[in-house]
Amino acid sequence: MKSSKIYVVILLLISFSYVFPCTTAIVSGKYTKDGRPLLFKHRDSGFFQNKMMYFEDGKYSYIGLINSADKVGDEVWAGSNSAGFAIMNSASYNLNMNDGVKLKDREGVVMKKALQECATLADFEKLLDEWEKPMGVEANFGVIDAFGGAAYYETSNYAWKKYDATNNETAPYGYIIRTNYSVSGSDGDGYGYIRYKNAEELFDYAEQGAALTSEFIIQSVSRSLKHSLTGADLAKAEKEFVHFEDFIPRYSSVSTVVVEGVKEGEPVELTTIWSVLGFQLTSVAIPMWVSAGKDLPNIVLADESGNAPLCDMALALKQSCFPIKQGSGKRYINAKALVNEENTGIIQKLAPVENTIITKARGLINRWRETGFDKNGATDFYKFVSDYIPGKYKELFGIGG
Repeated sequence: MKSSKIYVVILLLISFSYVFPCTTAIVSGKYTKDGRPLLFKHRDSGFFQNKMMYFEDGKYSYIGLINSADKVGDEVWAGSNSAGFAIMNSASYNLNMNDGVKLKDREGVVMKKALQECATLADFEKLLDEWEKPMGVEANFGVIDAFGGAAYYETSNYAWKKYDATNNETAPYGYIIRTNYSVSGSDGDGYGYIRYKNAEELFDYAEQGAALTSEFIIQSVSRSLKHSLTGADLAKAEKEFVHFEDFIPRYSSVSTVVVEGVKEGEPVELTTIWSVLGFQLTSVAIPMWVSAGKDLPNIVLADESGNAPLCDMALALKQSCFPIKQGSGKRYINAKALVNEENTGIIQKLAPVENTIITKARGLINRWRETGFDKNGATDFYKFVSDYIPGKYKELFGIGG
């Protein structure tokens, strides 16, 4: 209990000092390549160490993204449960304008409760209605369920407004993006307008080509090096060090979660949670399934140090991207360390590693869609990634192993 109280104090101190700009999206299954909905959160936070946890403390079991400092998982920052319900959020900074409420930063508590109790969008709406007011939140909650539901809930201390991704008027292209402002909030306030445009251009491009997939979101959106305002593309940067601000990935980026839902009537056991722990440009994606149970891949769970090994390796590698420690060094990234003409950049070296994981996972998922979910197959896959990834980081970068 004492450690949990210390964690809350740290969280409050950080929350009052900084703005952490997440980029998020939901996509209706009507518009994805395979007909399944997608939920995406690119997380920015002052908590650089993130981990995954499995819970059985509610009506439904669930997997959630957790700050490593949160030992018992009091707050969840994105996740999916055994009913096929998934939720994430982006902080909004234009909903509770001058309302005087001191209770703040309860979004992680709300999302944990939703994963414990909700199976549908209607369940979540009921939860919001019945929550004691003021709620202590200012957020865009993105939700999908196993019944075709996909919507955002722009939620203030006292009210919420729904934006339905299955509604042609609300989402003419089947997707909705939210950064750090709410459409229903105070005009011109909030943050993330450039990042919104970054994501919108990428999603629009993919939608036209019917390529809205988990892989596209992880590899081309969450790791995008394109800037909508300046036209910069750091993958083609001529200089070694470049100014790194208002891209989707940022120095403060700590993890990504993409939940790939199921078609209506499809077994909810096939709901897949892809997570990228640590700095997205130096990490790899790992899929997980709630129905596989509590034994998640070891590299995404906290070890004796309290941190997830994959997060440690990604953060160690991140130092190559931001070697300047003085002054405003974190605003300048070594673009050549990521991508270069010699094909020795971090992203270039990790791409085959991640693609191997994706290929093996897709083989499993496709088979399960024919024969049913196989817990043993999932467990064997977890063992594979927990051995394979550290070995590759050691081989390619001299890290971990």
